[in-house]
Amino acid sequence: MEYFDLDVWKESRLLVSKIYSIIKIFPSEERFGLTDQIRRSAVSVPSNIAEGCGRNTPNDKLRFFYISRGSLFELETQMFIALDLKYITNDEFKSLFKEINKCKKLLNGFIKYHKSLLLTSTENR
Repeated sequence: MEYFDLDVWKESRLLVSKIYSIIKIFPSEERFGLTDQIRRSAVSVPSNIAEGCGRNTPNDKLRFFYISRGSLFELETQMFIALDLKYITNDEFKSLFKEINKCKKLLNGFIKYHKSLLLTSTENR
């Protein structure tokens, strides 16, 4: 299966689109601050899933999937900050928080699956 067929990758791409739509309204002085950080965190999620899928060893794959998960936590924190600064509404925050958590659940399942493959390959040695 190709990475672009994975639900976790597809959902994380949708999250990126939603993030980009929302941050368009951020103040222009944030363009190189919080806005840039949010973009990088959001784009990092599907990018690291894809990169992990392209790696040859199970440990390499997992490392990139964990980086992707870390980016989701980073993005979540940045959304809290955007809410605190009143750059997004409470409704926008709730919607994004829901999407981020959906991606976290999918990614956690994906990581769990790959960890089980790693354990199985280790046991068969």
